[in-house]
Amino acid sequence: MTAINTSLIDQLFERKPMRLVTYRASIEAAGRMGVIVGDLVIDVAALGERAGLSFPHRMLDFIELGPTAVMELGRLIEAADGRWPVGGALPLANARLLAPIPRPRKNIFGIGLNYIDHVAESAAALDTSPDLPKQPVIFSKPPTAVVGPGDPVVHNAAITQQLDWEVELAAIIGTTAKRVERTNALTHVFGYTVCIDMSARDNRRAGQWIYSKGQDTYAPMGPCIVTADEIPDPQTLDLWLSVNGVEKQRSNTSHMLFKVDELIADISQGITLEPGDIIATGTPEGVGAGRNPQEFLWPGDIIEAEVAGIGKLRHAIIAA
Repeated sequence: MTAINTSLIDQLFERKPMRLVTYRASIEAAGRMGVIVGDLVIDVAALGERAGLSFPHRMLDFIELGPTAVMELGRLIEAADGRWPVGGALPLANARLLAPIPRPRKNIFGIGLNYIDHVAESAAALDTSPDLPKQPVIFSKPPTAVVGPGDPVVHNAAITQQLDWEVELAAIIGTTAKRVERTNALTHVFGYTVCIDMSARDNRRAGQWIYSKGQDTYAPMGPCIVTADEIPDPQTLDLWLSVNGVEKQRSNTSHMLFKVDELIADISQGITLEPGDIIATGTPEGVGAGRNPQEFLWPGDIIEAEVAGIGKLRHAIIAA
């Protein structure tokens, strides 16, 4: 089988927007990378194999191949014209979607206090500063926090009585970014997905947030990665979240204090961003702790979160 020709240039193929997923074809099957075409999930490795290309079956490995791999995949989808490899197409309704990157290699970069109105509500409810941050406020979530679409979020009553919600746009890094300038920061983005930043508000420790935000199941993510070419400006996206069918958050990424390109530039000054790294870009106002009276999540609750143009997550809260 031949390797992917990485010498291709953009002019050879106009990239097509696509939605990439990690899925299981059955309960017993291992997770594989797929691409959504209409109402089908197409197995990326199988599609490549038919053309003599070594496409990987894992999302992280595909991201590491760089932009040319996305162009090659788009070319194969177009050339297939609906004629898919035998056993390589599955109705989307029959696929079990996992988090697009089920196990990130590194901690997720979380951004706190990145919407102006959320700064105000946090200052009133969570004793944070009322002043707008002068630099991004960065925390992290470990890889073990990640769960996929439909997976339950665990409420451990022995640890928290204040489980809260935060809908966020997440940016997936596609190429290594080290000390990059804001002007070209977005060229390092592979794509975007939806993340819910679950937070145990009563688990902050001396100002440190990782235990509050990094517990198991506290990073629902998905349902897909939309490639960056489909979202040339990530600061134009509506996002919202509901609890038990009642809307709690609604805003637009234009209200971010630090935009996606600023976050990439800032983090990369001291921490090299690598392919597959994830930046959860912060949440708007409307979190449970900011309400009067405060509202928190309990077993039996259902949370739904969506970013326009990417997709929706739906999760049940269950007892530990």
